[in-house]
Amino acid sequence: MAFVPARDLRKARSFYEGVLGLRFVRQDELALVLDAIGITVRVAQVPEFKPQQFTILGWEVSSIEEAVSGLEARGVDFESYGLKDQDPRGIWAAADGAKVAWFKDPDGNVLSVSQLS
Repeated sequence: MAFVPARDLRKARSFYEGVLGLRFVRQDELALVLDAIGITVRVAQVPEFKPQQFTILGWEVSSIEEAVSGLEARGVDFESYGLKDQDPRGIWAAADGAKVAWFKDPDGNVLSVSQLS
């Protein structure tokens, strides 16, 4: 199970279900529960928090280029951190061949897609 903080569950549901394609399971007064291909993602409503500057949730994909293109088509903007070997789309290539692209949810939580070598 993964946990993600959110200020507004309506916006979170729109993003995680509508943009990322996670399957809605249920919602109560405390959290939104989604299924990410067998992994439960619990988006917990919190009144205030400061988003961390590191990745809190990520997905391994078989083709990062396809994943980035699909998310861009749904309105996701990818982060540029000015890293050596990070391309204009935000895809960073590690020396071992792994690739990562970072993006944020509506609350500013850093998420990622990764293609491992």
